[in-house]
Amino acid sequence: MTHDGASGAFLAGQTGLIVEIPEAEPVVRAWRERLDPGARAGVPAHVTVLFPFLEERLIDASVHAAISGVLAGHEAFDLRFEECGRFPGTLYLAPVPDTPLRRLTLAIAERWPHTPPYGGRFAEVIPHLTIAQDQEPHVLSSVEADLRPRLPFSAHVSSVALMAYDGTIWRRRTTFALPPATDG
Repeated sequence: MTHDGASGAFLAGQTGLIVEIPEAEPVVRAWRERLDPGARAGVPAHVTVLFPFLEERLIDASVHAAISGVLAGHEAFDLRFEECGRFPGTLYLAPVPDTPLRRLTLAIAERWPHTPPYGGRFAEVIPHLTIAQDQEPHVLSSVEADLRPRLPFSAHVSSVALMAYDGTIWRRRTTFALPPATDG
């Protein structure tokens, strides 16, 4: 999840759906705490599925059921994080493969078309695990050089978390399980 670039802040009542990547924490935590506003606001290492999502006041049992229904069509999967990537001012880890993450995003966005990924700011969804935002290129290069020897690492994705911002910190409101992968 990304802060509002205009104000540099998250908005109370915002929500987002994320895939938590706890396996990344030992690799990226120190850098994220220094250089990613999301980490300082309580968001764990993650890949965003959909942000912003619905306002928290609009999320009820029927929305939970609808999210569960959409996610029921997507099995748990494994990822590898092998290299860094960049957007302007941003350093991230690129998940491989990224297709299962793209499918999750597209499925949720299709169900809630009035909540496009990243508010519709970008033409293409590029799954990523943000490490640093709003930084100069030399800072990103330094962070990347530090991270490179700690790559690759693997992660297992078996759920999607609904996060909400209360005006001070992001909190996990609930977690939706993905069905276990089946062979063949």
